Amino acid sequence: MTTLLHIECSPRKQRSASLEVARNFIERHQQHNPHTQVETLDLWGLQLPEFDEEAMNAKYAGLSGKPRTPAQQSAWEQLEKLAAHLHRADMLVMSVPLWNYSIPYKLKHYIDLVSQKDILFSFDPERGPQGLLRGKTAVVAYARGLDFSAQSTTPAERFDFQKPYIEAWLEFIDITDVHALIVEKTILGEEMDRDSRLVASQQARDLADRLTR
Repeated sequence: MTTLLHIECSPRKQRSASLEVARNFIERHQQHNPHTQVETLDLWGLQLPEFDEEAMNAKYAGLSGKPRTPAQQSAWEQLEKLAAHLHRADMLVMSVPLWNYSIPYKLKHYIDLVSQKDILFSFDPERGPQGLLRGKTAVVAYARGLDFSAQSTTPAERFDFQKPYIEAWLEFIDITDVHALIVEKTILGEEMDRDSRLVASQQARDLADRLTR
């Protein structure tokens, strides 16, 4: 049975463009694969732990090969539990809005927590870090208020730290089969917003069709 993990990164549940596009992909994917188990990780409904002193000391204990204290081990197990969602999934779907030219702080918080040695990557002195999530597929629905494409008449493209950040992180953890769905111009009036969502949602359904061939 295929497991699909949807990481919801927007607090807007009714009007979120990224959620709307991601859900269109998931619905079409489920039509083709009715036995898919869909797991949702709502970052705004989680009580993400702080990466505090115990977690930091647990990290460096692991890097140096020293035994962890009970408090450090407890902090580390929280991080492993959060990352277990990623390890279980065969397909990762992310709905990511653009915030201040980058990603929402909740998503950055989650990435900072789980991106640890022996959790999402291993490390070899000669080869460097090696991601531990090889063989998975990622579909990322990006939402932006303006046009950040290369065809834009504004310099917006060079301020895009949303898509490059996510793609760099996915590559780091060794997810290389990555597909982007982009809905833009969502703050340029109701008509433009509606049309952009319709186009991106159809692209999402088309992508689900292609991935099941």
